[in-house]
Amino acid sequence: MSRVLYDLCGIDERLRFSPYCWRVRYALAHKGLEVETRAWRFTEKEALDFADHDRVPVLVDGQEVVTDSYAILRYLDRAYPSAPLLGDDLGEARARFFKHYAERSLAPAIMRTIVMDLFNAIHPDDRAYFRESREKRFGRTLEEFHSPVKGLTQLDTALAPLRGRLEEADFLDGDAPAGGDYLVFGFFMWARCVSSADLVSNADPTYAWLERMLDLHGGLGRQAMRITDIEGAYR
Repeated sequence: MSRVLYDLCGIDERLRFSPYCWRVRYALAHKGLEVETRAWRFTEKEALDFADHDRVPVLVDGQEVVTDSYAILRYLDRAYPSAPLLGDDLGEARARFFKHYAERSLAPAIMRTIVMDLFNAIHPDDRAYFRESREKRFGRTLEEFHSPVKGLTQLDTALAPLRGRLEEADFLDGDAPAGGDYLVFGFFMWARCVSSADLVSNADPTYAWLERMLDLHGGLGRQAMRITDIEGAYR
């Protein structure tokens, strides 16, 4: 197979938790494209030297090498125009809103809720790197940053626009899922894979959307390994 996706893994190679990689995995499934996922860890920078990049996702599609999750979705629409992800220029501009909304509103709230679960899910060889880089970013220790109560309160507020849309339609992109849904859902897959925290009440319209997203593409998300599937790993 000529199509390869370098995909972040944790303490088990089958534990794949990157929200950005999940965006791409759903996008590839949306297009009906097969891919080999290749496990990669935070400290294996040299493995991506060929891409002149130091983080995943990296997609190798024949002779094409594409980095950055959003750029990969744009590439897939150009290379494989059927079953569009982002649509025309106007649709692509709307999708950029979902990208920024997920990364700037949802991700910080989720991170504050699950960061210590995430730390424990990371391969032991990567934990020093993760701690140093994230504590520099947060300006405090992981333990000080970790606050599920504050994180869930922040997330509840951030979900307001998502709820509004999901009260109107089954998916963010309308009657069927597309790029907007995948850009947002990747962060919920991130949390699902590394933590057992309940982020959303089952009475919330977001919950029903999450269930629909998990079942898409043959249960791609629902079948993914979780930290709770690894004996002795979750505490």
